Amino acid sequence: MNSLPSERVSCCDGQPPFWRQRRNLVGFLAFLGFFNIYTLRVNLSVAIVAMTSSTDNQKSEFDWGPELRGAILSSFFYGYITTQLAGGLMASKFGGVRMIGYGVLNTALLTVITPIVARYSVYAVLVLRVVEGFFEGVTYPSIHAVWSRWAPPVERTRLGSFAFSGSFVGTVVGYPACGWLAEHYGWPSTFYVPGVVAIVWCAVWLTCISESPAQDKYISAQERMYIEDAIGPVDKSQSDFKNYPWKSILTSMPFWAIVCAHFCENWGFYTLLTQLPSFMHDVLKFELGKGSLLSALPYFVMAITLQVAGFFVDWLRKKKVFTTTQVRKIFNCGAFISQTLFMTLAAKSTSAAMSVTCLTLAVGLGAFAWTAFSVNHLDVAPQYASVLMGLSNTVATIPGIVSPMLAGLIVQHKSAEEWQWVFLIASGMYMFGAVFYGLFASGDLQPWARSKIDKDHGSGTKGEDNKAFKL
Repeated sequence: MNSLPSERVSCCDGQPPFWRQRRNLVGFLAFLGFFNIYTLRVNLSVAIVAMTSSTDNQKSEFDWGPELRGAILSSFFYGYITTQLAGGLMASKFGGVRMIGYGVLNTALLTVITPIVARYSVYAVLVLRVVEGFFEGVTYPSIHAVWSRWAPPVERTRLGSFAFSGSFVGTVVGYPACGWLAEHYGWPSTFYVPGVVAIVWCAVWLTCISESPAQDKYISAQERMYIEDAIGPVDKSQSDFKNYPWKSILTSMPFWAIVCAHFCENWGFYTLLTQLPSFMHDVLKFELGKGSLLSALPYFVMAITLQVAGFFVDWLRKKKVFTTTQVRKIFNCGAFISQTLFMTLAAKSTSAAMSVTCLTLAVGLGAFAWTAFSVNHLDVAPQYASVLMGLSNTVATIPGIVSPMLAGLIVQHKSAEEWQWVFLIASGMYMFGAVFYGLFASGDLQPWARSKIDKDHGSGTKGEDNKAFKL
């Protein structure tokens, strides 16, 4: 035991260069995976404008009113919400790589056939989107199962934030790209192109990435030893569903703080993700191409900010400037309060420039919150992280169902006053999330999350004092 620290240093020092480390390849391909996941979501938000808008030369192909459009945009989340917990449990048991790969593959195949289904029946579109959500629902909880095997504790925020930023880059590229495709090649192309690109990614992911360093054929011995030493020994008994401390999980206030933050951030995020192209078109009077480009701007800011914030958070933790608990609260609550301010200003704005600026900042500053709550599961209970993500993302999917439908009910006449209420509701959600997370969040390993290996060795319960997390 006394030789372990020196062994750990030598393993770390003998690793390949940054660009040849396998865990960084996992992070890069995970980034591309979330990129594809979100292009498969935002394509409909753009396409539905082209599908239901008339021009001087052409009548709209589909006569879908605001409430029906809201129902179509939210239908994805009915399926998405059903597989969050199941995805986390299966990823914990069988591995997250395959769950992510096959989840995205099925979603992509269904996306490719969407134009055919849309011309057949609007009800078939609703069913198709539900099924797409069902398959894609396993992806977010499964990534924590991947990181529980691949990410050393001091690199959790960096790797996790980088992978999640693919979602926002996918939104950045997806909005204008789908707008351009719809204008030049017709709205069906907004489903064909993202679907085919995602299928290609699935082939690469499933053939190149292993479930753990021990199973990877190409990882160096030094990197494998470093990762396994940092993560620590594996408690196989805790992969059995019957051994999960369900009562402790469901009565843990740090866990509910994560759930609350995830819910509140997603309310604002999904509201704008599904409604921003319509707002740009209805209120700001932008054409589809320009509106799609400006709709992507907030997510571009978020993607860039997330890269910087992820490195900064891990640096603060590594240098012990703040404890993990303090870092998570500062970044999450600071972001939520800022988002509250800018979403309120967006609701009260009187010009297109001010609206776009405030909405860009309201979404972009959410990157700081994502470096807190989105990886907080790995702080409080790393061996159950995929399951906790499944639970929190189940609750956090509710905004994806409710917010588009609520917006459809509020925005009946496409007026600025109606859209003002949509933004004010999101603003209130951010403020509530800031207060709740500030009161109850924690970055410490919870007592109920300690494995038998921890207890046998008398390990402490503080997240900062545990060099390893146990599966």
